[in-house]
Amino acid sequence: MDDRGAVTVEAAVALLVLMAFAMVLLWGLAASAAQIRCVDAARAGARAAARSEPSGAVVAAARATAPEGARVTVARDGELWRVTVEVSAPGPGGLGVNLSARAVALAEETVGEDGPPVAGTELGAGEAVGEGGLW
Repeated sequence: MDDRGAVTVEAAVALLVLMAFAMVLLWGLAASAAQIRCVDAARAGARAAARSEPSGAVVAAARATAPEGARVTVARDGELWRVTVEVSAPGPGGLGVNLSARAVALAEETVGEDGPPVAGTELGAGEAVGEGGLW
């Protein structure tokens, strides 16, 4: 049996597998970085909303940190401001993922001298708590 060229074929296959693994690893790192940016953007928007800044300034604060093409949603729920940042991260072979993060902050004008009126929370005036991602 002639084994000439077998080592070359095996090396070529091994290199292709290593290249594919490296590409998936790089894509995963890029998606993780985009998720972290979404969390940071949601927190920045929530802090701006808690300071009673205009809605345009809140969205601008979130978009300054968010990945390109992100959707920013700002909503008030009683004494809390909720900021959600969503973005679609393309992936290899069309296997993209949807990333999102949400931050909630207590509106400053609702905090009295006795502290936050919301029972069971540890939020101070304008402090944001992020959800989603790696935190």
